[in-house]
Amino acid sequence: MKLGNRLALITGGGRGIGRAIALAFAREEALIVVAARTREEIDRVASEVANQFGVESFGVECDVANAESVLAAFAQTRDKFGRGPDILVNNAGIAESALFVNSDERMWERHVNTNLGGAFRCTHAALPEMIERGWGRVINIASIAGKTGAPYISAYAASKHGVLGLTRSLALEVAAQGITVNAICPGYVDTEMTSRGVENIVAKTGKSAADALKAIRKMSPQNRLVTPEEVAALALLLASEEGRGINGQAINVDGGTVLF
Repeated sequence: MKLGNRLALITGGGRGIGRAIALAFAREEALIVVAARTREEIDRVASEVANQFGVESFGVECDVANAESVLAAFAQTRDKFGRGPDILVNNAGIAESALFVNSDERMWERHVNTNLGGAFRCTHAALPEMIERGWGRVINIASIAGKTGAPYISAYAASKHGVLGLTRSLALEVAAQGITVNAICPGYVDTEMTSRGVENIVAKTGKSAADALKAIRKMSPQNRLVTPEEVAALALLLASEEGRGINGQAINVDGGTVLF
């Protein structure tokens, strides 16, 4: 199988895109570490992985915005498997919306510390062993907001632009060491995060939930939401040997919404 005996650690793995990636990797016989803040969710996904695919899986609590929590999660992973991850998926993130003039410094810091800082902390913890082994994959789940701006999401967009800068710079540093670093940039995905976006639109505009969702779908030329499984399929390619020539890229999965 494509990922046989590779160890993958997926942050934000308790639901949505992270869960879909965990299942896709497990299907290809990767060992799975599901990392997130909510114990119930990570245990559920870890059990789902083990029951469906018979691979070893492990749930570990991790708040990527906290350095001590990240280091503890990696220490628990090494205690369990005897090594750090071969594949790191930096998927954990937050998304809040507000007019820039109504944003405060705490909101800004939450986004930068979680979305960009989380990718930094986890990659910093994983990379030395990847370099030592001469093989590794870092996959950052960014957003099309990392390529273009939009009203109400200045903090989110800025943090995701930062993720792309980290991706491109690090990819060049480790390209000759058997390691690739790439980003996936989804559009609106059929997840809880999009559901919260719909709720925000309803609260701020008075539109119905159906009309708000319709407006989001129309942002894609395909007039639909992306599925978590579509994002997971690209992550699987990037994690595999077949994807080894893809490095330093930020690949959109958005139905053609953003064409660069």
